[in-house]
Amino acid sequence: MIETKDLRKRFDDASGISYRDLRFETGRSYVLLGASGCGKSTLLNLIAGIIAPSEGQIVIDGEEMGGQPQRRKDAFRVAHIGYVFQDFKLIEEMSVEDNIGILALERVDISQIDGILNTLGILKLKKRRVARLSGGEKQRVAIARALVKRPDIILADEPTGNLNYAIGRTIMEELIEAAKGRTLICVTHDERLAELFDERLDMNDIASAFEEGGGINA
Repeated sequence: MIETKDLRKRFDDASGISYRDLRFETGRSYVLLGASGCGKSTLLNLIAGIIAPSEGQIVIDGEEMGGQPQRRKDAFRVAHIGYVFQDFKLIEEMSVEDNIGILALERVDISQIDGILNTLGILKLKKRRVARLSGGEKQRVAIARALVKRPDIILADEPTGNLNYAIGRTIMEELIEAAKGRTLICVTHDERLAELFDERLDMNDIASAFEEGGGINA
C-alpha cells in the first residue's frame, strides 16, 4: 500500500504542486488523468524516490520513504518498483535481451525474462537490436524490463503516448494483465483508456499549483 500525506513539491522557479492525501491499495490499478504540466509525472517520480518531496510523507507498506537518504530510496526502487518510461529509455544499439539483462548489474534476478517476453508477445525479438523495433515493440520491451524484477509496484508514465490508439489500448491491456496482484499507477492523457483501470483519478481534483509567497491556484 502507498499513502501520501500533506505532499508538496517546490521547483527552482518558486512554483510548486500540492497534492491532496492519496491512498493506493495493493493489487489495484490506478490511472492518473490530466493535461501536460498538471503534476502527473512529478507524482510518479516522488513515489519512485527519483525526486524528494519538499513537504509531506510518502509511506509505502508502513515505511516513510520520502525523507530517506537517496541511496536508500534508490535501493528500494531497484528492489520493489518497476518504472515504464514514456520515452522507453532503451539503448538502441543493444539487443532486447541485453537491454533487460543490464539489470543484472544491479543484482536484479532476470531469470523470468523469457516468460515475460513471451507473455508480451515479443520472445521472438529477444536477440533483435532495439533500433530495428517498431514503437509498439519498444514499448513492450520497456514494460518487460519493468516487470522482470517482479516488482511490488509498477509506475507507468504515458506508456502509450507515442502510439496510435488501437496499439496503445492493446499494450495497456497487456500491462494491466501483467500487473495483476501488484499496485499499478499509470499516467495518461487519453481518457478513452481510463475504463481499463480499477480506479480513475483526475489531477484537477488531487493537485493544485502554487507560487511561493502567493496562494494556491486550483
